[in-house]
Amino acid sequence: MADKTVDEGVWTGCAVMFLQSLFPGVDLLALYKDQQGKFIIFKVIKLTLRDSAGGLGGYEILKVHDAEPFLGVEVKFVDVAACQQFLESYSSGAVRQSLSQHACRLLAVPQDFTVETQLKAGPQNLDLCLDQLTVCLQHIHLSQPERLRDDEIDHLEQQLQSQALGPAPQPPTVTQEESAIPSNCFKFQNRVFEDRILTPADVQSFSNGVGRQWKHVGRALGKSCRALKGPAIDNLAYEYEREGLYEQAYQLLSRFIQAEGRAAKLSRLVRALEDSKLTSLAENILDMQPRE
Repeated sequence: MADKTVDEGVWTGCAVMFLQSLFPGVDLLALYKDQQGKFIIFKVIKLTLRDSAGGLGGYEILKVHDAEPFLGVEVKFVDVAACQQFLESYSSGAVRQSLSQHACRLLAVPQDFTVETQLKAGPQNLDLCLDQLTVCLQHIHLSQPERLRDDEIDHLEQQLQSQALGPAPQPPTVTQEESAIPSNCFKFQNRVFEDRILTPADVQSFSNGVGRQWKHVGRALGKSCRALKGPAIDNLAYEYEREGLYEQAYQLLSRFIQAEGRAAKLSRLVRALEDSKLTSLAENILDMQPRE
């Protein structure tokens, strides 16, 4: 395990990710300096970390600062597994992909929006040693945070939690409420969501979060998808065993989308996650963020 390569005891470390938009007319640093844009950019960063570090735990954002022309994001890791998963996501390009996807959705920018990233731990440029995971972990572990979390970040976190909680849900009063749900929507935990075709961001969130339960979800999807019936799930497990759980889950959902086309809807995945008792993952995919 990776945690045996660093000192014993509580594992902590610090890394700074630098972000710069490569899309003309979109300046992440300028947007963050704007009072309204600040919260949106923070939410993009927070969702990206959730995707790439495997959830909401194991790390915290300490500061977001001006590193002209970059926007610097200082992250403290308190769990080596979360740090390792983040590094693997960063190395594979999944972090940049997640940043772009969340920015496209929240900033309403074109689909070809891309972001340049740099990753440092103290004076060490981790982009130069991403093929050596243990070395990167050691650099991050040696780079201990020099500050507590900024008050500004505390405020943004509270804003994010308030938005996630929203108004208190009203309990259903009459049975006709069910029939009032539009045909292009579905209900989950007493809230109505617009149904849509699964996106690459959905696939990534699912693959990052489902872990060993991907087979259960696959069998639940297989109840209404011929491509996942019979030995299909076990064949996927065997074919992508060397690549690990992320790739197995990724290939499962990709096969579902390929087979079902426009019928590969968000509601079907959420229903399969419910059947598999993975409601927290469904909440993540639906952007229903729980309290940290």
